[in-house]
Amino acid sequence: MPAESLNHYTILVRDLERTKDFYCDVVGLTVGDRPPLPFPGYWLYCGGVPTVHLIGYRPQNPTFADGPSYPAPTGRLDHIAFSCTGLKAMRDSLTSRGLRFEERVLPRLNMTQLFYLDPDGISVECNFPAEETENRAGSGYESGTA
Repeated sequence: MPAESLNHYTILVRDLERTKDFYCDVVGLTVGDRPPLPFPGYWLYCGGVPTVHLIGYRPQNPTFADGPSYPAPTGRLDHIAFSCTGLKAMRDSLTSRGLRFEERVLPRLNMTQLFYLDPDGISVECNFPAEETENRAGSGYESGTA
């Protein structure tokens, strides 16, 4: 049976509140219902779906054997992508927060992508529809910085 949609991804975070605030304030997710699990965490919702699960420090978790600042190995995880609208507002938000980002325009599709890092160093990609992409000369890759 083939996969039908992304259910969620889970991040073992160094700073639970900081990471929750980042995904809510920057990415635009919302905190939602979460079962009464015996460890700290949040379920963050995208379009009514609990898409990002955050797990805070748990001393019994071997991933955190060296304490909460020890990053968990992410294997081949490269980035997490969201479909978005409001390209200009997102650029302004990232810049006003002092977050560095890369901006790319996909050839032929003319979609704009913004890439930036979350507090744990995971790359977040936001994809904006072609109708929000301004006409630009060049190959479609430029870096934005704050």
